[in-house]
Amino acid sequence: MSIGFGIFLMAVGAIVAWAVPALWQVEGVDWALIGYILLGAGALITIIGIAVSARSGRTSQVSRSSVDPGTGTRVERTERRDDLI
Repeated sequence: MSIGFGIFLMAVGAIVAWAVPALWQVEGVDWALIGYILLGAGALITIIGIAVSARSGRTSQVSRSSVDPGTGTRVERTERRDDLI
C-alpha cells in the first residue's frame, strides 16, 4: 500500500511542480516548491515501502507435527525464522 501511495504522491508532485505554475499564478505560493516537496515525500515513502516489503519476504515459518513415543500424544511445533543476511 505504501508503494502505491508513494507513486501517487510523486505523480501529484510532478503535476504540481511542472503544470500548475504554468496555469495558475497565486501570490505567495510557490507551486514548484510544493511539487518538489511532494515528489521527495513520494520517493521516500516508495523506498521505505520497498524496504519493508523486502524485509517481510525473508520470514519463514515451519510447522511440524509428530507423535510423542512415550505418551502417544500428538506434538505440534511451529518455528518462525527471520533469515537476515
